[in-house]
Amino acid sequence: MELLKERIRKDGIVREGNVLKVDSFLNHQMDIKLFNEIGKEFKRLFCDTEINKILTVEASGIGIACVTAQYFDVPVVFAKKSKTKNIAGDVYTSKVKSFTHGRIYDVMVSKDFLKPDDKILIIDDFLANGCALLGLADLINQAGAVLQGAGIVIEKGFQVGGREIRKKGIRVESLAIIDEMSTENGIVFRN
Repeated sequence: MELLKERIRKDGIVREGNVLKVDSFLNHQMDIKLFNEIGKEFKRLFCDTEINKILTVEASGIGIACVTAQYFDVPVVFAKKSKTKNIAGDVYTSKVKSFTHGRIYDVMVSKDFLKPDDKILIIDDFLANGCALLGLADLINQAGAVLQGAGIVIEKGFQVGGREIRKKGIRVESLAIIDEMSTENGIVFRN
């Protein structure tokens, strides 16, 4: 998606430790016009797939998932990183290691919102080591639902996540795949 790549080149900041800051338009301050284009592109990529629910993890994926859901006309469910009084009853739980935060979270979804007849598209902002996506896939599996695929805004192609997830037979569609990035040389996208 060339529009996204241009925006990453213009406003993305590469930090040490393979960190790409895109918080000025993607995961802190959100560019809704860009999100609309992202949602349209995910709809185009998955138009051949039956989807009745979108799943993401809090917090950065929620905005993208919500805009995308408008194009599929389906609800969004997001996995929470901590149990609150708002989550009553039984939950599906999975452990997820955050690349950015360097810690392990228990992510959970109420059993009220994931059912065996669901056909789910995962939407997330980043794919690095694949832990978040695998955690969400685990929740889907626990529910007996069907994972139809994953739409990722930015994939760090130089990290193992995308390869490992695709080896498991999960369909992954990434809008921008970065093959190299450094503070010295900037960002190199896969064609």
